Amino acid sequence: MPRRNRRSNITASYVLPRDGSSFIGTQEVSGPRWARGETYCMRLIGSSAAKKFYVCPGCNHNIPPGVAHVVAWPRDTVRGGEDRRHWHRHCWERR
Repeated sequence: MPRRNRRSNITASYVLPRDGSSFIGTQEVSGPRWARGETYCMRLIGSSAAKKFYVCPGCNHNIPPGVAHVVAWPRDTVRGGEDRRHWHRHCWERR
């Protein structure tokens, strides 16, 4: 008789931060010059994960689906994900 795989009833006893900083690959970096030394959380988005159109705040051009880019938001944000901005990688590095 085949063995039956059963799901365990283990529940997570921890709460992830709402700012998304717990995701693998999130880095803390210094913000753009205009941010006056504020610390930002930054995550690289691969081309396979880019599913929507975004507007880069650095150059004000579109980031089409399928293009790798950077997502950044202030570390000390209180609004959750409302402050996230999607940047072209070269625009973020040039900032």
